[in-house]
Amino acid sequence: MLRLIDGYNRFQREVVAKRADFFEGLGRGQSPEALFITCADSRVVPDLITQSDPGDLFVVRNVGNIVPPFGDFIDGVSSGIEYAVMALEVRHIVVLGHSDCGAMKGTLHPEKVKAMPAVASWLRHAESARCVVEENHTHLKTEGERLQALIAENVLSQIDHLRTHPSVAAKTRRGTLELHGWVYDVATGRINAWDAGARQFLPLNRLAAEEPAAALQSVA
Repeated sequence: MLRLIDGYNRFQREVVAKRADFFEGLGRGQSPEALFITCADSRVVPDLITQSDPGDLFVVRNVGNIVPPFGDFIDGVSSGIEYAVMALEVRHIVVLGHSDCGAMKGTLHPEKVKAMPAVASWLRHAESARCVVEENHTHLKTEGERLQALIAENVLSQIDHLRTHPSVAAKTRRGTLELHGWVYDVATGRINAWDAGARQFLPLNRLAAEEPAAALQSVA
C-alpha cells in the first residue's frame, strides 16, 4: 500500500502539477470517443495499451469482458453501455478479450469455479462461445489452442449480446456507432482485431497500415 501512496504523491507532483489546465478541463466534463468493455484482469489496461489520455475512453470492466443480453437482468455493465451510448454518445465500442484469461479457463472447466458461485453464474453468459468452440473447433487438440479459440469466440459472442441492447441497436442501424472485437496478447502487447470481410482476427497494426477503413469498420 505504501507503494501506491507513493505513486499517488508522484502523480500529484509530476503529472497534475504539470498539466493543471488539462485536468481543470476534465473537471468540467467528459467526451470520450470510445467505450471499452474489458476484462478486470490487472494486466489489461486500455489507457496504457492505446496510449490514451484521461477522458478519451469510457471503460467498463468485469470478469471475462462479458455483456449480458439486454433484459436478462439490469446490471452495472448494461447501465454502463446505456450511459456511454446515450449520454456520452460514444462513436465506437470495443470488446477487448485477452490471452491467458482466467474467466475463459473457468468457462472451459466449470469445476474450477465451482467454489465461486457468483463467478460461475456470471460465466454462463459465455456459454454460447464455449458451445461454438466445442462444436466447430474439434480440430484443436491442446488446451492452449482451445483456450485461445474460446477467448476469440467470446469476444464475438459478447458483441452479439451488445446488439440486443436497444440503445446499441438504434445507433448501429443509424450508422453513428461502430462495434469492434479485439484480442490482446499480454506477453507481446499485440492486438488482433476481427476483420468482418476476411471473417477472421488479423493483426490490428497491419489492418491500420494497409486498410485503415477495415481497422475502423464495425463487426458484421
